[in-house]
Amino acid sequence: MPDPLAPAGLAVEVLPVALVAGATGGVGRHLALGLAAAGWAVGVLGRDAAAVDDVVEDVRDAGGRAVGTAADVTDAAAVLRAVAALEDELGPTDLLVNCAGRLEGEEVVPWLADPEEFAAVLRVNVLGQLHLVRAVVPGMVVRGGGRLVDLSSGSAHKDGPTYAAYAASKAALFRLGGAVAAAGAEVGIRVFEMSPGVVRTPMSTAMAQHAERTAWTDPADVVAMVVAIGRGELDAFSGRYLRVGQDTPASLAAAPVRGRARTLDVLPWGPDDPMA
Repeated sequence: MPDPLAPAGLAVEVLPVALVAGATGGVGRHLALGLAAAGWAVGVLGRDAAAVDDVVEDVRDAGGRAVGTAADVTDAAAVLRAVAALEDELGPTDLLVNCAGRLEGEEVVPWLADPEEFAAVLRVNVLGQLHLVRAVVPGMVVRGGGRLVDLSSGSAHKDGPTYAAYAASKAALFRLGGAVAAAGAEVGIRVFEMSPGVVRTPMSTAMAQHAERTAWTDPADVVAMVVAIGRGELDAFSGRYLRVGQDTPASLAAAPVRGRARTLDVLPWGPDDPMA
């Protein structure tokens, strides 16, 4: 968006715009700061206004451009207002990165799960993304394209005995992202389900399965993957699953993308399976 205060005749650099939801902590904060350092104008979205202001201040202190606003992704009207406010300041969103997420508080088997907490996880992790899609994607369609990154997890594609709400939400998020990718393919919409690996965050360190972990994913590798996605280097993987730590932008760029590879699907028992 041109700067109306710039002197006449002076060229103003127009930065690509990334909107990061859930940007005030964990992986989201790393991505907001990293995208700004990589030359993106960043819209910072989070529930806590003070935390949003802190991230915006950190970006600006590092020489980047950011604006922020507080909104709860489970509130559809609030998300619409927040996206409109951010785009009014920065310009249209080129890249939406959804890091807003919730994990149930207790690590229990599914039949002991609390229904209210289960529903709360789904509201944040799935319904929240739908609200973001409704706020951002129509503009992308009108402009001829855009990219979305969903923060995914290995829980989206493999079974485990606990955290059933989180796993169900990430599988549903994968399917929602795939639907957006399929519906928007002809108009330039690209969607990526990206696991960040295991970054050391308050969420990951609270999980018993990581209690003894000593090797953690470098947040810089997560930023590098999202930057590559934002630049269009990995568009062949739209609708598919990527995992930082096992994948790199270079390895994916060289990988063959065939059939239903890296998608959420039913595995046949062999070539004689009618599902094959």
